[in-house]
Order: sequence, then C-alpha cells, then structure tokens
Amino acid sequence: MLDCIEIAPDTDARASVIWLHGLGADGNDFVPVVDELGLPADHGIRFVFPNAPTRPVTVNNGMPMRAWYDIKGMAIADKQDAEGIHASAAEIEALIAAEIERRIPAQRIVIAGFSQGGAIALHTGVRHGERLAGIMGLSTYLPLADTLAAEATPANRDTPILMAHGTEDPVVPIALGRDSRDALTDAGYDVAWHEYPMQHQVCLPQIATIGRWLSERLCG
Repeated sequence: MLDCIEIAPDTDARASVIWLHGLGADGNDFVPVVDELGLPADHGIRFVFPNAPTRPVTVNNGMPMRAWYDIKGMAIADKQDAEGIHASAAEIEALIAAEIERRIPAQRIVIAGFSQGGAIALHTGVRHGERLAGIMGLSTYLPLADTLAAEATPANRDTPILMAHGTEDPVVPIALGRDSRDALTDAGYDVAWHEYPMQHQVCLPQIATIGRWLSERLCG
C-alpha cells in the first residue's frame, strides 16, 4: 500500500477524494488546496494524497524521482510506459479498496490527479469495476487511449469527469488535453472541460470550479 497524507473532515467521513500528485512532486503538493475549495463546513470528505513510488525517469536522465510511470521522451504521449501505468493503476485500486473497507462506498469516492497523476486518475477511473462519484484530471491527458474501448467497464460510463487545462501549458500541451477530452466524449463519457489562461499549474478560478464540482458530487 502506498504511503499517504490524509486530511480528515471535522465530522465522520462520508466520502473520499483520492488525489494524485504530478511527476517529481509528492502527496503534500495539493494539501493546501483543500482549505481553498470552499466546501461546506460539514462536507464529511476525507482527502487522501498518496505518494508515488520513486523510480528512474528517462527524461530526467534516468535519475530517480517520484513518478507514477516512466516518461520516455519530451513528447509525453509517445512510447508510453504501459507496465508502469498498469502498476500505478493497481496501487490506486488498492487505495479505493481501502476506502471501501473504511465504509466509504465506491459511489462516494472521487479519483483525482494533476498532470501525471491525472493521467492515472483517468486511466483507472474508467476501468474501475464499480461506479465512482467522479473522476478528475487536471492539466493532463488520457494514457493508453487505444485500449480504452477494450478495457473500460460499463460501471463508470456515466460517471462525471472534470478536466481542466491551461491554454499556455508547456509541459502537457493543451492540444493533447483536448484530444483526450474528445476521445472520452466520443466514447460516450460525460466530460466537463474547462480552459484557463495559465501554464502547467492551478489557479484560483479553477480551484473554485473544483470545489463546486466536488460539492455537487459528494455534498448533496
């Protein structure tokens, strides 16, 4: 089981958000965002921020860093590390199972992530065997898109997906994000797409959008 940072609600947890960081970051990366989401005081959401394993990353000259999978070139969607993606998806499935053991049903769990973490969130969410409350991918893309039709499960065909991207992103080009959005919508998924005038980051208007979206999914 991955080690995680948890932010517990003031009341008993009634929902969970498993939020994955980006390449080279760690579970602390999005902890400060929780207080900025504008959630109701009694939201009852447990936030789980896992730390990715440390592994060599090709574009980092093979130096080890926290990564959900290897990035083999500057064109991040080329030569994708299918083995690493599948291994990280299995780790997230274990975290979902752990939340269910803590009496949070799958339909009260959101899988979220930024950049590389968002790629794993999208990949895992559409393949999970039980319906989730939502799937969120920020400044990211859909990895292994060519296997989506064969591997996606019916359980999450109508699960809301939130995607947001910076129009000036130099790391994950917005064209790649738009292509991923189109691949999901063409497959019948309900994708809410938002663009912001920013680079590879999050911004306050985006955080407000995320807060409203989580409230609609988990606080109703």
